[in-house]
Amino acid sequence: MKKLVLTALVLFGLVGCGSNKGAFIEEVPSQNDAPTAIAKLKKILKDRGLTHFATIDHSENAKSVNMALKQNTVVMFGNPLTGTVLMQCNPSMGMDLPLKLLFTTSYEGQTTISYTNPEYWSLKHNIRDKNCLKLINELASGMRDLAQEVAKK
Repeated sequence: MKKLVLTALVLFGLVGCGSNKGAFIEEVPSQNDAPTAIAKLKKILKDRGLTHFATIDHSENAKSVNMALKQNTVVMFGNPLTGTVLMQCNPSMGMDLPLKLLFTTSYEGQTTISYTNPEYWSLKHNIRDKNCLKLINELASGMRDLAQEVAKK
């Protein structure tokens, strides 16, 4: 039995390490480079009265341990009121909040904006309340629109 479990884990590790996106990861190709797109996002957030909580530059963090990583930056943002309502739907929502956009650049120079489709949360956090589901659907639309706006020149 131990050999079977070990074999399954090894196979999962080999198969599960691809770079293809997951089923609930949305990707939007950007017409801007990552620094321009990130600056544009921060301006939009400010203009819309949303809170910019943090920017995490994984590429810079990689340099601190003498490793290389292509552009990989997460911008965390949101609206505390909306986030609080979602966490009232299920406290575990706190694991997925605040909202995040990931900015990556391929070796070919293409910047991509990625995010988790909020509709996934209804499954992950077992959300069944109609009002909560409505809010999640609105966020799914909002995230799509925001990523597309940031991606445009």
